Order: sequence, then C-alpha cells, then structure tokens
Amino acid sequence: MNIKKIGLTALAGSMVALSAVAGELSVTGSMNMTYSTYSGNQDASDIKSGIGMNNGVFATGSTELDNGYVVSFTQGINASDSTYLSVDMGDLGTLEYVQDDSAGGLEKLDDMTPSAYEEVSDGLDGTATTGTYLTAKYSQESGFGYTNTVGGATVYVGYTDGAGATATGNGGVETGASTNSSSSIGVVYPVADTGLSVFGGVGSMGQADGKEIDSEIIGALYAFGPVSVGYQVNTNDDSDASVKDLETTSASIAFNVNENMAISYGIQDTDNGSGTDQEASGFSASYTMGALSLKAYKNEVDNLAHSSGNTSEKTEISLSVAF
Repeated sequence: MNIKKIGLTALAGSMVALSAVAGELSVTGSMNMTYSTYSGNQDASDIKSGIGMNNGVFATGSTELDNGYVVSFTQGINASDSTYLSVDMGDLGTLEYVQDDSAGGLEKLDDMTPSAYEEVSDGLDGTATTGTYLTAKYSQESGFGYTNTVGGATVYVGYTDGAGATATGNGGVETGASTNSSSSIGVVYPVADTGLSVFGGVGSMGQADGKEIDSEIIGALYAFGPVSVGYQVNTNDDSDASVKDLETTSASIAFNVNENMAISYGIQDTDNGSGTDQEASGFSASYTMGALSLKAYKNEVDNLAHSSGNTSEKTEISLSVAF
C-alpha cells in the first residue's frame, strides 16, 4: 500500500506552521507460515506442533532534500525497536543508523555463499537440549553503517558505540551492560565481466568484559549461466585466551532451474582447535510466483558444539506472501 506525497503542512493543524515539504509514505509487509520437523540425538522428541507463523509490517517514509539527498525512515509496526534511518547522498554513498541488528560493515559478508533458501546453519540449534551451533562471524547490534561504490567495488563500513543489552525505539538511550565499541569494513569487488566476485574484510567486536574479538572474512563467488558457486572463510580470534578461536569454512552451489525455481546444496565446517570439527550440510529449494513463495530446506550437523556424536537435523517447508 502506498500513500504518496503527504505534505507536512497537512499534518500541522493547529501546530506551528511548517514549510510545505512533500514526502512519501509506504507500508509493506509479509506473512510466513512454516512446517518444521526435527531429528537427531540433540533434538527434543515432544514437539507439540510443527506449524509456525510469523509476520512483519513496516512503514517507510522518505523525502528529498534541497541538495538532492534522500532521507528515509523505516519503523517496524509490530516491532517498536526495529527502526532504520538512512541518508542517500548520491555519489557520496549512503549513511544509515539501525536500532536493532544493524548488519553493518563486515556483517554484510556474513555468509555470501549462494542458497535457494536459508543458510546451511539455519535451524540446527532448533530444539537442541545441549550444545550450541557456533560459527565464526562478525555481528553488530544497533549502530551506524556506511555503503558506497568506489572504483567498481562496494564498500561497507560499520560502527557501534557500546551497544547495550536493551534496545529502545522511543528516543531513549540503550540500557544494560555495554558491549564496548565495535567497528568493521568489508569490500566486494566484481572482476570485470568474468562472473567472478571476490570479497573480504576485517572487524573488531567489543564485549562487556572488555575483551575484543578480531574477525576476518575472505571469499569468492562465481556465476556462469544458471549456476553460482561460492566459497568463504570466516575467523574469530578472541583476545581472551580462555576462549577458543573459531574458523568457519563455507561452500555452496546453486542452480536456477528457470526464472521461478532454484535449488542449492551447501556445506559448512567449523574448527575450534579441539580436533573435532562441527560439520554441517544442507539442501534447499525455492519456487516463486509473484508475491507468493514456496521454499524448503533440509539441514543437518554432525559433532554439534564440537562434541563427537552429537547430531541435529531440521527440515522446514515455508509458504510466504509479500504485500
């Protein structure tokens, strides 16, 4: 639904008169229903129902300033802490601030390997009774992000100044234990018209205990016709000597059967130096018809949480509609 060109003066009423600035307001959303099954010795057997449902509704307002910059603001109607502010400065790039899970900087490259649906790691904690599926990754909660294209390369920069444990969306500051500041930079570079793109970056994640985690990502994507392949390595080096460092290697191949259907297969291996690698793999498929999407995956992991013999499996079928 689009509500276009709402002048601020129309909203002023008895308030102080405002200059007539035309803007645009749009409301978008989605509905998603899933059916999931779990298996493996780390998954509970008493699932009451495999049916789940979620939805999202977002309102976005935007306006163009006299200098050509476009300011946009998105608010999650059913999630008050889901707030996004951006300023598109044209050739100078885009600056943004996100209230919750900004996915800024290096987090943009978290998992670049192609997939028809979710990542290979999705759902493998599921209803696990012991152990946690951990991978090397960079994560940034609320904070700033900057994106620009320089010499054909897309550059992502992220920064957060001591994000707290509780996000607020009402103009207040965050509360709770500070995680200290985090910063990162990631770059994606397409190599001419070869179909090859290389990417990588570095970042530092602050933690409440004052220790930092240094994170690095390097990888490549190659597309030829309907086929895409990807490979990347993520590393996390914790300055706390008592915490094991992580190295996660991911690879996948995806095939576009036609303009509506795609299938993919991926693997993911995480090494924490214990000698027992956490090994995951998964198939996924998707079929879209306009706003309607039918998707599915089957993911499984051996040696969950680097414990030999621990297994977890999840199969999910999803039906979603965007509006």
